[in-house]
Amino acid sequence: MTKVYRLYRELGLQLRNKTPRRRVKTKLREDRALAIRPNDVWAMDFVHDQLATGRKLRILTVVDTYSRLSPEVDPRFSYRGADVVAALDRACREIGYPKTIRVDNGSEFISRDMDLWAYQRGVILVFSRPGKPTDNAFIEAFNSKLRSECLNAHWFLSMQDACEKLEAWRRH
Repeated sequence: MTKVYRLYRELGLQLRNKTPRRRVKTKLREDRALAIRPNDVWAMDFVHDQLATGRKLRILTVVDTYSRLSPEVDPRFSYRGADVVAALDRACREIGYPKTIRVDNGSEFISRDMDLWAYQRGVILVFSRPGKPTDNAFIEAFNSKLRSECLNAHWFLSMQDACEKLEAWRRH
């Protein structure tokens, strides 16, 4: 190192100072509500799979972080914000509305439809930090169980077949 420095000085070169990257201070996550009863906090995410024909599936998974009950496991070929809202309405009609829903920053969850739905029903949407799946660890653990116990164990021949097998697994 000293030899290089000496050569730089003899040649009149300047050492290039690397400017340090700006580090964003991570906000303490104390504001995240803990679930103390059912329907306090739900978590939502998507899981990807495919039919036996190779056609891709997206599966919306929702779990109550207190009771570990899954009110919704909904497979579709594609999802938009309005589809997520319809699935949530279906689930909420059965067991009630949550106070808070934890989601990632997917386009379906940051859509206007989802924002309006949450505002009208008094539901707070809590978004995880980009690249931090541990902010929504409950749904990640649920998706892991879904993958190992259902998706890896079954071939889905059609959308109807996928709906039936996923619903049977969810109820079990």
